[in-house]
Amino acid sequence: MKVIVDLCVVPIGVGVSVSKYVAACETVLKGAGLKPMLHAYGTNVEGDWDVVFDAVKRCHEVVHEMGAPRISTTLRVGTRTDRDQTMADKIRSVEEKVEAEARRPKI
Repeated sequence: MKVIVDLCVVPIGVGVSVSKYVAACETVLKGAGLKPMLHAYGTNVEGDWDVVFDAVKRCHEVVHEMGAPRISTTLRVGTRTDRDQTMADKIRSVEEKVEAEARRPKI
């Protein structure tokens, strides 16, 4: 099953800056053959369910190996069975609607 997830891995007990841990997770995701899309408060990932969730588990393992004693992860998961849809498809759909709305005459 294909899945799109919004992943936010937060190491706890490592200080204020967490960018090196985020970078490590991005490396894990890419190493799993996934194409993560980093955003300001997390990462979107699409792929096969098992591949994505194995990579999320590996992110936890790597962040712990880096010295984080605790991790809090937020994960939003979306699946579809009616058609294939990529992250790019979802973004394009919204952008098209925004553009159409901008072209509508204002009263």
